[in-house]
Amino acid sequence: MLGGVARSLDALYPPSTAEDWDAVGLVAGDPDAPVRKVLLAVDPVEDVADEALEWGADLLVTHHPLYLRPVHSVAATTFKGALVHRLIRGGCGLYVAHTNADAARRGVADALADALDLLHRTPLVPAPGSGLTGTGRVGRLAEPTTLRAFAERVASVLPATVQGVRVAGELDARVESVAVVGGSGDSLFDAVRASGADVYLTSDLRHHPVSELRERARRESRTGGAPGAGGPDGTDREAATPYLVDVPHFASEWPWLRYAAQDLVRALAERGTSVETRVSTTVTDPWTARFASAPPPPEPTR
Repeated sequence: MLGGVARSLDALYPPSTAEDWDAVGLVAGDPDAPVRKVLLAVDPVEDVADEALEWGADLLVTHHPLYLRPVHSVAATTFKGALVHRLIRGGCGLYVAHTNADAARRGVADALADALDLLHRTPLVPAPGSGLTGTGRVGRLAEPTTLRAFAERVASVLPATVQGVRVAGELDARVESVAVVGGSGDSLFDAVRASGADVYLTSDLRHHPVSELRERARRESRTGGAPGAGGPDGTDREAATPYLVDVPHFASEWPWLRYAAQDLVRALAERGTSVETRVSTTVTDPWTARFASAPPPPEPTR
């Protein structure tokens, strides 16, 4: 029953661990309705709803909420209301695990770290009273590599998107320690600097925060003032860490879906219940095209 599946998801991703502003849990559906098929996706958008209904899913589990602010109507006159109505008419519930899934064990952060085979990792920002959960992860690569090779690895393990992977830093610089945050991460720059990570992988990086961080890192690398920076502390790293690797929001969170599917099946099996799960491969990154800047015209011959 849907109620039992929701309780299992609540146990995996306790709603009490979500941020105060977040909206998680069961959004739509009858707790007494049977659940045989569960589709997992990053975004509750029309294409994903189509996929769920065409497959015959009884429940759609998404990472991002459909509603983040209180509403007074779910009439089908809005695109969000229309999506809720479509799911209900098709017999498909909707459940959201957002910031509570970001911080959980085998949540968004762990899945992203695992995709890069990070070792000896700890939370970037530990949850109160826990050394195992929290926002983001910090770990080490099995062997040092270059920023270029690291970015190429990121591109190879995450879903392909129009944006691809953006990098701020010297491509030949040596990197070994890595901080990761799935989703928007530029509010955590101070924690990343304090961790001493060589490179920070996250999403939605904006011009001004990135510019300021890079300028600060360059200056501190010359004076030895940055935690873990090269220079007077005797390390052989080329300075100006942390370097930055920016990927689309959707891509950074998609690896978690496989863990969520596996863990839900396992949790329900322990209760004597079975469901079929499927991870959506629909790319819900909203960008649809990218055009490279034109090269400068050739110098006129004389």
